[in-house]
Amino acid sequence: MVRGPKKHLKRLNAPRHWNLGKMTGVWAPKPSPGPHKQRECLPVCLILRDRLKYALTGKECQQICMERCVKVDGKVRTDQNYPAGFMDVVELEKTGDRFRLLFDTKGRFTLQRLSREEAQYKLCRVQKVYMSAKKIPVAVTHDGRTLRYPDPDVKVNDSIKVDIASGKMSDILTFEVGAMVMITKGRNAGRIGQLQHIEKHEGSFDIVTIKDTKGNVFSTRLANVFVIGAGNHPQVTLPKGRGIKKTILQERAEAEARGEL
Repeated sequence: MVRGPKKHLKRLNAPRHWNLGKMTGVWAPKPSPGPHKQRECLPVCLILRDRLKYALTGKECQQICMERCVKVDGKVRTDQNYPAGFMDVVELEKTGDRFRLLFDTKGRFTLQRLSREEAQYKLCRVQKVYMSAKKIPVAVTHDGRTLRYPDPDVKVNDSIKVDIASGKMSDILTFEVGAMVMITKGRNAGRIGQLQHIEKHEGSFDIVTIKDTKGNVFSTRLANVFVIGAGNHPQVTLPKGRGIKKTILQERAEAEARGEL
């Protein structure tokens, strides 16, 4: 008789964007329940072992976490399977490293190194705004935060700048035509551009059209869009390539120019 949720995850069933080798083992870390979905997160042990190479084995990741070396969004996390997700700030005080989790143009998590000033805040997408039972206005963000008494101008789909230490919001990035957005899901995940057009479809998915700085135009569902700035001014440091997706021919030409082919 099965009791409760699964506690294991096999490597072949792990999300592709974790980039785990198919033949390098049977098991993958099963993310703990947390602020980000299981298939839209990166467990802390994969950051330590596979990305930063601070550990060689899962056991060493566990030891690093249990020594209280890893902070996610300003809080010490001792669970090596803690799910870090998009826009989270991962801090390792002993080495002085601070990273923000963003996507590259292939939809994989990339660790963007931060200054001390930029590690003080993060952007959160507003998922819903409602009035609680005690008549308190509440905004819920993409990373599971519940902000009471938010600014009355905050609407669903906007992004808000949250101070990590206090948990208070300081700025609103409005979801509107002309906003700078990053795509967080779907085929275009990781692409960055300017919002051109919003198509409303009653009873179906609203579609948005986005144009990147190279003039490429693409469309995606409204739910996949995350506002990161206004005009051409992002509020966070962008990853290498600045969210411009290259065609396979462009990638090949650049690899040839570098002498890799």
